[in-house]
Amino acid sequence: MAGRQRVIDEDQKLELLQRMEAGETVSKLADEVGISRQRLYEWRDHLRLRGNLKSLRRGRPARVAGGVDGDVPLPSAVDPPSAQEKALTRARRRIRELEQKVGQQQLDLDFFREALRHFEEDQRRSSAPGETGSSKSSKR
Repeated sequence: MAGRQRVIDEDQKLELLQRMEAGETVSKLADEVGISRQRLYEWRDHLRLRGNLKSLRRGRPARVAGGVDGDVPLPSAVDPPSAQEKALTRARRRIRELEQKVGQQQLDLDFFREALRHFEEDQRRSSAPGETGSSKSSKR
């Protein structure tokens, strides 16, 4: 039995995912249960995409009862993620990246607006009547 992972039921998976969402570190949770961090992320993505955590077993799909030659089995919860689901996951990841980039750009923009405001105030003060303005230096 070495190398074989224990079975974790859906309720336990949901509890782990709730703890993960609550802010517990993924590494700590994974170590506690004896699984990889990647497995927790897979469960989270599967839950978001399909709305449940039914079996995520890999390998040959279960045989459809009453199947005969020419029948195409219907997709089941044990099928690997479809291309559409993978594309959706990639799109969500890209959206997250772009939102972070927009946030950083907004911080930069706020910084430069404030710097410009200070610069313009200094310019107004130095050109006001009675103020000493800057002059060209002479090099004689």
